[in-house]
Amino acid sequence: MTTFGKTLAVTDTPIPGLVVLDLPVHGDARGWFKENWQREKMTALGLPDFGPVQNNISFNDKPGTTRGIHAEPWDKYVSVATGRIFGAWVDLREGPTFGAVFTAELDPSKAIFVPRGVGNSYQTLEPDTAYVYLVNDHWSPDAAYSFLNLADETVAIDWPIPLSDVEISDKDRTHPRLADVVPIPPRKTLVLGANGQLGRALRALLGDRPDIEYATRADLDLASPDLDTARPWRDYDVIVNAAAHTAVDHAETPEGRTQAWAANATGVAALARIATEHRCTLVHISSDYVFDGTSDAPYPEDAPLSPLGVYGQTKAAGDAIVQTVPRHYLIRTSWVIGDGRNFVTTMASLAERGIDPSVVADQTGRLTFTDDLAAGIHHLLTTRAPYGTYNLTGSGQPATWAQIAQSVFTLTGHDPARITPVTTDAYYATATGPIAPRPRNSVLDLAKITATGHTPADHTDRLAAYLTPQ
Repeated sequence: MTTFGKTLAVTDTPIPGLVVLDLPVHGDARGWFKENWQREKMTALGLPDFGPVQNNISFNDKPGTTRGIHAEPWDKYVSVATGRIFGAWVDLREGPTFGAVFTAELDPSKAIFVPRGVGNSYQTLEPDTAYVYLVNDHWSPDAAYSFLNLADETVAIDWPIPLSDVEISDKDRTHPRLADVVPIPPRKTLVLGANGQLGRALRALLGDRPDIEYATRADLDLASPDLDTARPWRDYDVIVNAAAHTAVDHAETPEGRTQAWAANATGVAALARIATEHRCTLVHISSDYVFDGTSDAPYPEDAPLSPLGVYGQTKAAGDAIVQTVPRHYLIRTSWVIGDGRNFVTTMASLAERGIDPSVVADQTGRLTFTDDLAAGIHHLLTTRAPYGTYNLTGSGQPATWAQIAQSVFTLTGHDPARITPVTTDAYYATATGPIAPRPRNSVLDLAKITATGHTPADHTDRLAAYLTPQ
């Protein structure tokens, strides 16, 4: 009867992300049984939910068969079905642990999770060894691979059977030494909507770096039928969708309705499918317009959706789609103010030109400045906050649009009494062209994001700073 350990356990190694698993193996006179990969149990112990798409087996007749060192841009889960191996893993990723080595023997009672970019190799120690590995991407000639010579002097792997006495392929004999290896770069972040207010704020915060790409609609149109092949999606870790059709009133026209649904729902569905398939974290920006604004209290993240107009309907549809992505941050915001033309700059211009506007006084919310929105997104990503939906706006005492306009006039040295407060109905009665219905209460509850350690800035303080010349 074969006997092995009975307790599932995970042990870290000196290579970040490379972990050894002790697998319960149940044996009797007939042989043995084990759960080689059990998603629920193993992710509960801290393993990533890596989404394998292929199972490979390498059968080796003889002891001493040696293969590697190969690093691919996908994760591997390595185990042994029969026999025993000496495994050697070398970190070939960009970063401070490049060249770090870990070795261990594996039999059917052990497995090892090998993260993307860590070189994998083994030497069989028994005849008829079956080496099994799950991978979470398919091989492609266009993928970024790194290879390291098995006999590299720098990593100096102490092979149990000398390499001069073992079976090695011609390719494995000729791989480069560590000094000549091209490290595998980290997966990138892709920011969509790079020319928009939030896209520009994200670029100002994150900067121009090799691991971040910025795409405008001209670079990448979510409505394109070729979206699946528009980028090497396996190269991205995070996709920030700051692109949207945000012309609320235009969305009420026949042309605008088509454009809003294409950008805010159909395109989002395609992006969600891509993010799911390639294990990307999808950050998607939504709106207070998914609610009807009839509540007397701030809207929490799990409040029922009840959009009033076409724009809100398309954003609500996008929300439902994004929530199906395993790794997502759905961020609802309101009353966004960034660089360029917006409500605040319009009020400041009217004040300066001597124009006394009528402003709606029965819609309540908080301003959200794009710099603060970008900072909140960065916080969620860098702290690895739990995936899900988060409200992210300015904090502080809510105000009406009329009150905000009065503050703009005051802060720019003009008489706030020049603002005439009006009701929404009265404002709509004087408008020309289609006007979208708007929620009267746009205040979003911020308790959830605050609990992650992020403190949204007070929107009245940020308004003062925004209007102060630099």
